[in-house]
Amino acid sequence: MPKRLAPTASADGGRVRILDRAIIGGRRFFVGLSASRAATCGAGTWLVALLFAATGAYGLQRGGHMPVAIETARDMADAAANLAGFRIANVNLSGQNHVTPGDILATAGVKPTSSLVFLDAEAARTRLEELPWIKRATVQKLYPDRLDIQLVEREGFALWQKDGKINVIARDGTIIAPYSDDPRFIRLPIVVGDGAEKSVTEIVEALSLVPGVRDQVRAAIRVADRRWTLKMRNGIDVRLPEHGLVDALQELAVLDRDKQLLTRDVTIIDLRIADRVSVRLSDAAYEARQVDLKAQSKKKGGNT
Repeated sequence: MPKRLAPTASADGGRVRILDRAIIGGRRFFVGLSASRAATCGAGTWLVALLFAATGAYGLQRGGHMPVAIETARDMADAAANLAGFRIANVNLSGQNHVTPGDILATAGVKPTSSLVFLDAEAARTRLEELPWIKRATVQKLYPDRLDIQLVEREGFALWQKDGKINVIARDGTIIAPYSDDPRFIRLPIVVGDGAEKSVTEIVEALSLVPGVRDQVRAAIRVADRRWTLKMRNGIDVRLPEHGLVDALQELAVLDRDKQLLTRDVTIIDLRIADRVSVRLSDAAYEARQVDLKAQSKKKGGNT
């Protein structure tokens, strides 16, 4: 008898069953995907929008157009806020003396189309305080349409000369502006040299205590960023010590009062060594001195 074979699954039958399971699993997946699509539709739309926005921003940045785009967006926002009644209609300025209103508004970022809503008051204050003349600024927004800007300006304290250029400086040495023939600057004391602007308060305040000397000073020269030499109006150089500045100036005032030292025919008065005053005569005075000494010597010789 022929041998009876036990029933087995054919290769095609196995493939069919595997395919059936794949189809059923696929249907379940797509059914689940369809069910969740409605829930994620809104999020997908936002993701697409963000993708386009990011792509656009990247393109603007790469093309160097981002500042223009930001300015355009700001103008559009200002326009909308202005329609709502928030246009800056009143600007109150106070404390300005050297800075013009136009420069103040331009620096603060206030334009005819600016709205109060989108003006960054803190950023405006920071930009204003970067101006050399302005020491402190306050920017206040008063809704719906008023802006208050209060300034405290620096005062010109001295003139600083370096490398042939003269600038007006504040008490702390900040350069405020190039020197001009403005009457407010003509009588300011003059300091010269490297480091003079940083130590200007020291010499100006010391001279203010000795007005008899101060009024004869043309300029104060900073030497090696350690001490001062005064250039007097008549050409005499007065060398001051590194320490004891006020004492030396007061001693000079006494010598000038009692000995008329600052009107003598001398070129240098050296006060750098305590308790000693050295004087250098001018060439003419030196020669005259030598003639006098010879005459005195001959006279003494004749008497003997």
